[in-house]
Amino acid sequence: MELLFFAVAFLCGFSVYQLKLPPLIGFLIAGFLLNGLGYSSTPLLSQLADLGVTLLLFSIGLKLKVGTLTKLQVWAPATLHIIVSTFLFTSLSLMLASLSLPLFTELSWQSAALIGFAFSFSSTVFAVKVLEERGEMNSFHGKIAIGILVMQDIFAVIFLAVSTGKTPNIWALALLIGLPLVRPVMFWILNRSKHGELLPLFGFFFALVLGYHAFEFAGLKGDLGALIIGMIFAPHKKAGELSKSLLNVKDILLVGFFLNIGLNAHMSWEALMVAVLLVLVLPIKVAIYYGFMNIFNLRARTSLLSSFSLANYSEFGLIVCAVAATGNLITSEWLAVVAIAVSITFIIASPLNKRSNDIYVKIENWLLKFESDTRLEEEMNVSLPKAKVLIFGMGRVGTGAYETIEQSHPVLITGVDISAEVVSKHTERGRRVIVADATDPDFWQRINHSSVEMVMLAMPKHNQNLFALEQLKASGFGGQVTAIANYPDQQKELEDLGVDSTYNFYLEAGSGFAEHVKQKLFS
Repeated sequence: MELLFFAVAFLCGFSVYQLKLPPLIGFLIAGFLLNGLGYSSTPLLSQLADLGVTLLLFSIGLKLKVGTLTKLQVWAPATLHIIVSTFLFTSLSLMLASLSLPLFTELSWQSAALIGFAFSFSSTVFAVKVLEERGEMNSFHGKIAIGILVMQDIFAVIFLAVSTGKTPNIWALALLIGLPLVRPVMFWILNRSKHGELLPLFGFFFALVLGYHAFEFAGLKGDLGALIIGMIFAPHKKAGELSKSLLNVKDILLVGFFLNIGLNAHMSWEALMVAVLLVLVLPIKVAIYYGFMNIFNLRARTSLLSSFSLANYSEFGLIVCAVAATGNLITSEWLAVVAIAVSITFIIASPLNKRSNDIYVKIENWLLKFESDTRLEEEMNVSLPKAKVLIFGMGRVGTGAYETIEQSHPVLITGVDISAEVVSKHTERGRRVIVADATDPDFWQRINHSSVEMVMLAMPKHNQNLFALEQLKASGFGGQVTAIANYPDQQKELEDLGVDSTYNFYLEAGSGFAEHVKQKLFS
């Protein structure tokens, strides 16, 4: 049965992708299509979905620094949004109940508050998938969105502990004391796991055994355990490699998660009507996100893109409603309402996030009227040194190019990267590298590239390089442009858009290695 589910998911995902939409929309459609044909979720599919979410939270932890959560612009908007958004949806539910709308009439103020709390959350799974596809997990707006989602997860754990009567036991104290003590041992094991098939198995063990099940045993939420274990490994130099080793497995398992949403929905016209009604309220929820981020001095673009990443309802609402249904506070039809509303918001938010930069450019002047004059350190204006060569993306390829050019022209080259951590490592080694987002239209308005003769686009995501190329053209750049690509069709697309030369990372890696060997042999 599960093979049939995944086959339908592939066909739907493939079809949607041909329309230049994220495949996850197809997976959701597949779930509803199978539901309509009379199929329902299976225990195995539910387990696969749970594994996918657990690995996702572990992967988030690997990229998350504790300091991110302590920043005012993260915990304050997250906390205020939960309070205001819960009040908004609670008030709306009670108002609709007074109008005798279906499903709302049986709500008490307690159950209405639970519904409000459920719809105040945004989806961690969706936001991370969108940010990963756009290559923006390390961007400032990406970190803000993920930080807010992690804060919401913490609120979720507190809610579940209170509502289910599940309280931490004595083993929770043992975990609190023991994890810092065994951290050096965990790091040693990670170092000794090297780079092969043992590395993803290492991730499975620590995410699912030491993370999920150890925390469940201690009376805590297992998913929170996977997140915390990931955060413990975040400072390790192999954290990024560990995350990449789990990427494909995690993505396959998350297909089960998206299928599960549609398969678990008990469809009815009343549930569909209520779900659509609640989706119409979503813009207000997004506006609340944007308003609180602006209050805490985030730039208009950062606030908008972070808000778009959170422009959805969360699968956590299903858990809240399941708890409420178990206590007979609401009917089981509310589970269908949440499932349908979550799915619709995913379908809306996917193209919204894909075109977020274009939307920002169109409404930028209006948004800037509400922008704070105070700038955070992470969002100060970019100071671009006068350089002849600019390299966007200081990963392996960008760093290799920088080092090669630096040997002959050390003062004429500047690197640009979206990650402050990456830039910090380069500057410690004496390289001229600045923090900037090449997909930020404002960045291109704040720099003077009149002295630049060549731009090298070495960012890991193809769409990032495409957008930077568009911005270069719009800003009047007349020099040479070269870019990396992973596949021949990407090379052709870049060349058709006017790139002077392209470098296929996979095809030309061998020739580059051979050239290196020749230099060593015959120099």
